[in-house]
Amino acid sequence: MKKSLILASLLFASTTVFADFTGNTSESKSQGGFSGPSISKTTIEQAKTLKDDKPVVIKGKIIKHLGKDKYLFSDSSGEITIEIDHDDWRGVNVGPEDTITIYGEIDKDWNSIEIDVDSVKK
Repeated sequence: MKKSLILASLLFASTTVFADFTGNTSESKSQGGFSGPSISKTTIEQAKTLKDDKPVVIKGKIIKHLGKDKYLFSDSSGEITIEIDHDDWRGVNVGPEDTITIYGEIDKDWNSIEIDVDSVKK
């Protein structure tokens, strides 16, 4: 009887600790996240002046497919080549008439500049 009580106590304690560790309790109903300042939207003209690997968010339109995963992206300030890998589309379908927001980073080489897109939002 004493062993059963000790075993039951240990089982309850380990279950409680595990639930707290994984965040899976009956009280947790939503996921958390960051609430505060984020990357502000920029223009293509401004993006072209940024350093390599700098994160950017730009609103505009894809006006042309350049082949493979390269596209010509445009906003009111100009045009730039963007690269969107197949999995970064995340199911979003767009055409030249659709205004989208791209999230990515500047990719500067010695003779070119483009945006490596992480995600697309319609």
